[in-house]
Amino acid sequence: MDRSTVPHAGRRAAALLAALLAGVGLCAGDLLAGSYPFGSRTRSVNDLGNQYVPLHAHLWDLLHGRADGGLLVNWQSGYGSSFLPDLGTYLSSPFAPLVAVFPRDRIDLAVYVITILKIACAAAAMAWLLLCLRPGRWWAAGLLGASYALCGWTLAADYNPMWLDGLIALPLLCLAGEWALAGRCRILGVLLVALAWSANFYTAYMATLGAGLVLLARLLITGPPLGQALRRAGRAALTAALGMGLAAPLLAVVYLGTKHAYPGRLARFHPVPAENLLARLLPATYDYSSPALYVGTTALLLALALPFHRAVPGRVRACWTALVLAVALSLQWAPTSLAWHAFAIPQGSSYRQAFVLCGLLVIAAWHTLSYGPPGLPALGAAGALLAVAAAGASRTDLVHAHTWPVLLLGTGGALTGLALLRRSGQRGRLAVLAVLVLLGAQAGESAASAAVASGLRLKHLDDYAPWGERQRLQAAAIARADGWPRYRTDPGREQTVANDPLAVGGQGAAYYSSLTSDVLTRTITALGGGWTSGGRGVQSLDNAVTDVIFSVGARVHSPPDPHQTRLPGDTAAPTVTRRGVPPLVTVRTAPDATPFGTSPYRNQELLLGSRVYTVPRISVRGDDGTPVPGRRVGTGNALTGPVITARCPAGTQVYLAAPDFSGTARLDGGTDTPARFHADRGRALAAMAPLGRAPGSGRVRIDLVPDRPGRIPPGAVGCLDTARLGAAAARLKATGATSVTVADGTVRARLPDRSKGLAVLAAPRIAGWRCAAGDGPARPARQYHGLVAVPLDGTETTLTCTFRPPGLRLGTAVGLASLAALLLLTAATAVRRRRTAQPAPTTPPAPRACVPAAS
Repeated sequence: MDRSTVPHAGRRAAALLAALLAGVGLCAGDLLAGSYPFGSRTRSVNDLGNQYVPLHAHLWDLLHGRADGGLLVNWQSGYGSSFLPDLGTYLSSPFAPLVAVFPRDRIDLAVYVITILKIACAAAAMAWLLLCLRPGRWWAAGLLGASYALCGWTLAADYNPMWLDGLIALPLLCLAGEWALAGRCRILGVLLVALAWSANFYTAYMATLGAGLVLLARLLITGPPLGQALRRAGRAALTAALGMGLAAPLLAVVYLGTKHAYPGRLARFHPVPAENLLARLLPATYDYSSPALYVGTTALLLALALPFHRAVPGRVRACWTALVLAVALSLQWAPTSLAWHAFAIPQGSSYRQAFVLCGLLVIAAWHTLSYGPPGLPALGAAGALLAVAAAGASRTDLVHAHTWPVLLLGTGGALTGLALLRRSGQRGRLAVLAVLVLLGAQAGESAASAAVASGLRLKHLDDYAPWGERQRLQAAAIARADGWPRYRTDPGREQTVANDPLAVGGQGAAYYSSLTSDVLTRTITALGGGWTSGGRGVQSLDNAVTDVIFSVGARVHSPPDPHQTRLPGDTAAPTVTRRGVPPLVTVRTAPDATPFGTSPYRNQELLLGSRVYTVPRISVRGDDGTPVPGRRVGTGNALTGPVITARCPAGTQVYLAAPDFSGTARLDGGTDTPARFHADRGRALAAMAPLGRAPGSGRVRIDLVPDRPGRIPPGAVGCLDTARLGAAAARLKATGATSVTVADGTVRARLPDRSKGLAVLAAPRIAGWRCAAGDGPARPARQYHGLVAVPLDGTETTLTCTFRPPGLRLGTAVGLASLAALLLLTAATAVRRRRTAQPAPTTPPAPRACVPAAS
């Protein structure tokens, strides 16, 4: 059958049908589940609320000129973080700028709409690919395109909007491979590769591996001579290399950003039992830690029927069946799993590549249906295999009560529709009825599965409220207090999400990203800060000394988030405390190079340059009043109510630094609300917290209520002399910069005359900072206890520091070289074609459209 049997109108109709089915199916599922924006249940689970929505909010601010920083430096998070790696990881999708057309307080809706658009585009791209792989009915391609876009991987991971670019990339990269096989459309193929790798390099890598396997299957099926096969594969490899080269300006920055990121938790791969794998083929199942392989019962039955469908050539059946099985097995073997994940063990689900297998199942289903509806023997064999899979899955806890009715209805609809289709000869009213039955079964099954996934996610993952009154009040308080760059305004310790500064504004320590720098995490940890997500979710530190060090002149204090406490909401506006702090650039006349130690109080003093704490000896006694062995609480004789006692100078501010303690701590006679500590064995570290002022007697009693076993370190209590701190802040202010200007990646400061010692910029010394004092040359900045530092000899009165992320120059050079190579190859091809003799008049013209010939 030749290409003309599937005109462009048919491909467009298939793509539109697939996009409509996928978009409506997902919305219907959210409507059934009562999820945002159709109900009161939040969608913002896990990293969607913590990372992706706040990052899209920051992109909104950038596009509207309201962000503190630019493409190079994000001054709102982590006291100054590199933004281009985050952009390349989370926000480089061509869909991301659409947030700009939504109001700022509807950022959750903007991200939801982008999610729907991505899923619809993935469906359309797959439908188009299917008709390019082999001619067939446009409605069938639309049906299977929607099956792919609403696969189990999508329903489980649609709260990771940047991964959905990989869902689109797989069919697009397969199309680029088809063009490379046919020797056409090199420029468009290269641009598709570049787009896929720029949108999200992580899932694009997986999609590229999948497209390579599809290309291999196509070569095995068509069976060209070895030399011709190698030339075709070489064209495809060249297309991929040039496309990745064009994306290199982002890829190089992201890659080197990961090299400078905090390593996080070490994980190990553990394959799931075979019955769990089978369970995830079924509709209406959910599990975070197993591969979500659901593609709809119709597509699954067709894929299972392929080996038994006699109308399909034997080589086609063998190649696609073998490829599906091989990829399924590769999910379960540690070395191949590591290869799928770019040789980096993921911190989370170990089956992020499952969408590739879903795509292969859909392609296999298409080859079954495009050769005509399978007969009863093939459908019977497929049904038997499905029954065996369901029986095996029934022994797991992944199959719920609602799985069976959805599976039965989906199976009944699929078998009925396929039987009617075969009986009708794909013509007449019976064929129309068959199509409607198949479309209805697919839509209903996908909507039900989406609803189940939405509901079960809320039971398994942490969740966050969408933008509401709490965030509005926080943003308003920050806007009123903002004085950047004269001083920072920290959104506060009582956070709504882990990236509060991006969501509601301000310039704080809080920052959560896969690219959180190693120097930031280690510096904040040494100063008593806390973190989550294995060190990549740095939290704000409510401490007067660090506020002085980092020039935090205003700090917001919000009531607890009612969405997290599950208590009636407090609509009271946040309060703001102000403090006289030095400028962003200070001068240390006698810098102390002593490395950080184990005490966060002494580490703070090192960076401050003054002694302001008394660190007393402590005693930890258990529930029965006896000493606690090893100061281990939450166990033994310190199970419920251990007590810390110490002596502090009267009137000093009492702090507790217990990074491995989880629970609450309350100072006798201190603040009304106990301080909350959260630690979790490598996943989370508790931040230092203020408890109140020491009484006139100086006797300090701190009552602990642990919620899990933990340990109190020997120097846990610190007594801050606020008068000494005020004097230290005044000295730093007197010798600090007289003016500071900040513009994206450039900081300029004017220093007092005859400044000598070390100029310190209150920002983490992440890789990429270069500084010049006076008229001197720019050199890589030095580090002073984790902060940017520049030596002064007393003659300089100005300081200029600029930031360029590592990899930007290298990536730009590779990108330009790839562009030049593409242009040269294109020109050489055009010249060669002109020199080729003109074809005879009887020779039909070569096709110009970028659509491969069907096999």
